Amino acid sequence: MHSRRSVLIASFAAPLPLLPQTTTERPAAVEQALVKEFVIAGHNDLEKVQTMLAARPALLNATWDWGGGDFETALGGASHMGRRDIALFLIEKGARLDMFAAAMLGKVDILKAALAAFPDIHKSLGPHKIPMIAHARKGGEDALAVVKLLETYQAASASAISIG
Repeated sequence: MHSRRSVLIASFAAPLPLLPQTTTERPAAVEQALVKEFVIAGHNDLEKVQTMLAARPALLNATWDWGGGDFETALGGASHMGRRDIALFLIEKGARLDMFAAAMLGKVDILKAALAAFPDIHKSLGPHKIPMIAHARKGGEDALAVVKLLETYQAASASAISIG
């Protein structure tokens, strides 16, 4: 019969079973020139966005750095240009929704929830340092409720600054 001590010693001395080897190789990065072209197309060319994305699905969330940390995706470009059609296409394909796209698309419930959790989020700047309210204004009539919501937060923020 084995003692508890001998069983413990034997278990530490036994070789560990080999785990199956998995590869963690990542695909090659998307060429930067292609990323820049896609992000530029996201500003105003739905057909080009569709064609490029069909050919290279990895472009969907690709980000271009215009310099100084001014990062932008095709969705970001569509959002500050008010291109609802491009934004909806990209989101339908799985693009990462952000507050600026939600503002332009008039998604007031999303903005209300974000503002409830983070009251100063309305001060966040999007690509090219474009304010969130400018994105909402580009959304036209569909985003009027978001514009009014953001104006309310801006006014409250401005009066808190003047009182403080």
